[in-house]
Order: sequence, then C-alpha cells, then structure tokens
Amino acid sequence: MKIAFFEIEDWEKEIISNSFKKYKLLLFKEPLNNKNVKQIKDIEVLVVFIYSSITKEIIDNLPALKFIVTMSTGYDHIDVRHCNKKRIKIANVPRYGENTVAEHTFALILALSRRLYPSIKRTHEQHSFETSHDLKGFELKGKTLGIIGCGNIGKHVARIGVGFEMNVIVFDRHSEKELAKSIGFGYVNFDTLLKQSDIITLHIPYNKETHHLFNENTINKMKKGAIIINTSRGGIIDTHALVKGLKNKKISAAGLDVLEDECEIKEEKAVLSHIYKKSCNIQTLLEDHILIKMDNVIITPHNAFNSNETLHRILDTTLENITSFIKRKPINIIK
Repeated sequence: MKIAFFEIEDWEKEIISNSFKKYKLLLFKEPLNNKNVKQIKDIEVLVVFIYSSITKEIIDNLPALKFIVTMSTGYDHIDVRHCNKKRIKIANVPRYGENTVAEHTFALILALSRRLYPSIKRTHEQHSFETSHDLKGFELKGKTLGIIGCGNIGKHVARIGVGFEMNVIVFDRHSEKELAKSIGFGYVNFDTLLKQSDIITLHIPYNKETHHLFNENTINKMKKGAIIINTSRGGIIDTHALVKGLKNKKISAAGLDVLEDECEIKEEKAVLSHIYKKSCNIQTLLEDHILIKMDNVIITPHNAFNSNETLHRILDTTLENITSFIKRKPINIIK
C-alpha cells in the first residue's frame, strides 16, 4: 500500500515513518496541488491538512485512491460529494484539545485575578521586589464563573471552576442535566448569566448567529466589574464595544487568546503553519491594536490549543485512522 502525506512538519516525519515501515510512504511539506499530484498517481491513502484543496480534478487524477484522512476537524477543503460518488472514504480528527484550551482559559483567569503580568513586569524590568495596592488580586473561591457554551471544552472549564470552589453557571442551547449534576454546575438563561457572572468565558463556535454576540447592548447587561475571557474566536466580541466597556469600567479586565481582526482561522493548528504565517501579518495588527496598549488586557497569540500533547494527539488520531482503515475497521468516518 502507498500512502502520501502532505503539509507534514519536520518533527512528524520520524513518527510517521516508524509507524508504517511496511508501506511505501511519500512525505511532502507543501500542500497537495495540481502540479505535485503527478508525483502520487498510484497512492491508495492520502493524508492532508486544510491548505490542500481536494477538488474533483485532484480526486480524478488519483485512480487508486481509496481513503482520505484530514488532520483537522473541519473537512470543507475536500469535495465530499465526489468522494462519495467514487466510494472514497474520508476520516477526520474530531477532537484534540479540549483540556488544553480549558487549562489556558484558567491561565488567563489566574493571570488577571492575581495581577501576574504587572507583577512579573515590575520585578523583571524595574528590578523591584516591593508589593503595592496596585498589584492586589482577588480569590476565585466563591466567585461566579459564567460559561457560554458547554461542549467538550466548556465541560473541562466547568470541572476546573468547581475545583476552585467557584459557583459555576452555564448557558447552552442544549442542557445535560446528568452532566450538570455530576460536575456541579447549573444552567441559566443568557441574560441571567450576564447579570450574575464575575467572570465570563466563551466556548462557542463563530458563525452568523454568534458574530458580535458580545456587543454594546450585551456588555451593558453584564455585572459591573466583570472579567471576560475569549479563547474561542475573535469575532464573537465587538472590539469597539469591548474597548468602551473596559474604558468605562463596566468590564474590569479581559483575557484574549483571539482577536477580531486576525486572519480567518478554521483549524487552530493552522496558526503554526508557514503558509498561515506568510499570509497573515499579525505583527502589524498588534502594533496598531488598541487593546494591546490597555493595562487591564492580556493577549496571547492564539496559543490556547498549542501544547505538546495536543499536537501529538492530532497526529496519533491521524495514524490510528489509517491503521483502522488498513484493518478494515475504519473510524472517525465522515458520513
């Protein structure tokens, strides 16, 4: 069997080679396109990431192709209909970084609650070891944590919040009473969450319905002095409304791993790709961004997903998808 991998990072090559020693492997760093497809004419398994556009033309140029694996959750870069027509199965990586993002969420919360950034800045830059009232933080115990979206990531955030002895409330379109009971949180409606939460954290997808979900009207309904955390997508928060809320102290602080104006991101792993870095001038964005200049805002570079375990999990699931297909027991198949 011949297997072709595209958009492979250097660290992945040895792991892939050791996993499939019996098979003919073709490893490419660049995406698959109409030119290099000629080099893989007789492959049976194709592995790609989101920058490889698997069109009808590409598929028709691979007559032996039986299986496509995408190293992503999304698969809109693949012509699924044409694959179905040719009986080519497709598998994805349905999940990979739930606990990683949840942990980063609390890293932002703790950094704000314990004034870590100004504390570190003072000791490192001013060489001062004196504490003062402006470094005074607050405890998480007893505070109300409002989680918007209780999917795979939100569930982990809820568990961590309960561990800190916080009062955890959740807004989600679908309620799971048994889950709420086992973790120890309660469901509330959207406006109630806004009014009661000391800290609000977002864990919902970005789409037409969630675009600017947090706007001037929404922010005005929030508890005065609340903190907002966003590790989801930047467009969920209206930047101008957020700045206004921070300036008038309706919002006391914000922890952001995403920005509204950053390049469109379909898969978190894409931000590590040389293609993404080449096409998106994030440095210019940050130089001009008003939020970066605010003392009560912490910004991280879309890094919540970025752990050693997450990246290995993506690769491990990809390899498992291939192995299962070879054994004729395919998993994670897109219907």
